[in-house]
Amino acid sequence: MTGPFEPLDSGTIPRFAGLPTFMRLPVAEPAEVDIAIIGVPFDMGTTNRAGTRHGPRELRNQSSLMRRVHHVTGLSPYDRARVADCGDVITDPFDLMRSLDLISAHYAGVRAAGALPLTAGGDHLISLPILRGLAADGPVGLIQFDAHSDTYDTFFNGSRYTHGTPFRRAIEEGLVDPKRFVQVGLRGAISDAGNYDYAREMGVRIIFIEEFAERGVADVMAEIRDIVGAERTYVTFDIDGIDPSQAPGTGTPEIGGFSTREAQAMVRLLDGLDIIGADLVEVAPPFDPAGLTALTGATIMFELLCVLAGVVEAKGKR
Repeated sequence: MTGPFEPLDSGTIPRFAGLPTFMRLPVAEPAEVDIAIIGVPFDMGTTNRAGTRHGPRELRNQSSLMRRVHHVTGLSPYDRARVADCGDVITDPFDLMRSLDLISAHYAGVRAAGALPLTAGGDHLISLPILRGLAADGPVGLIQFDAHSDTYDTFFNGSRYTHGTPFRRAIEEGLVDPKRFVQVGLRGAISDAGNYDYAREMGVRIIFIEEFAERGVADVMAEIRDIVGAERTYVTFDIDGIDPSQAPGTGTPEIGGFSTREAQAMVRLLDGLDIIGADLVEVAPPFDPAGLTALTGATIMFELLCVLAGVVEAKGKR
């Protein structure tokens, strides 16, 4: 791709210089690009350690270490699609419900502009309003990389909107088809023996980390691809799916998770699916020694960007 939609050249402008944008890309509006990288600085749904509101800014910083060409495929996403940093969604830090409305309206605008969104969170509640903005035409499939189900009903005196509830609400609202919904990486002690009952009753495929470890990346991803099929699918990646030894900066860490290498391999095997958008959530910089979690998150975002660029190229949108 020639023109303005290119990362800064690190041979000309050092990585520690210049404005901190996602992947060192220019700033643009969604209508100008095929893929809009967007930040959602929000953590009003957090039930444990807050701090993910600072995630997008640090993910931008660490994304300066991403280079142009994927070392496995030999392809550059910037040669396959127009990509830019499309800024942050402005939320109301004193009003959770208004913030959800602001996010959903923003993503409805991104959808109307014809761009595929790649989002940096923010806690996992943001996936709900994003889906409200993107799935107006009917339910979509969902692939969730995560340590937690996030299909619980309520927390703390009946609160229905937390980072532990977004996908229950998404199913209830008809945004996600539970028969095309897969969760992979779930683990850890739970609050109640019935915590997974709703997801199971609705037909969500749950792949606990023990099953993943026994079967391996290729086998698990083959099943996931079969479940979501060729129809529209959204991808959400919670950084706590990765083991906290490699991604400690998150609000609700659970030991025994994916390695970073396994996470990269899984994302690469999303290639060829009809993905309408993706997010990387739950990076909490206040708990992130040396920026390791944000670096991991930015790297997963680059992997997701490469997959989305393939979607753009396949549809001939450039």
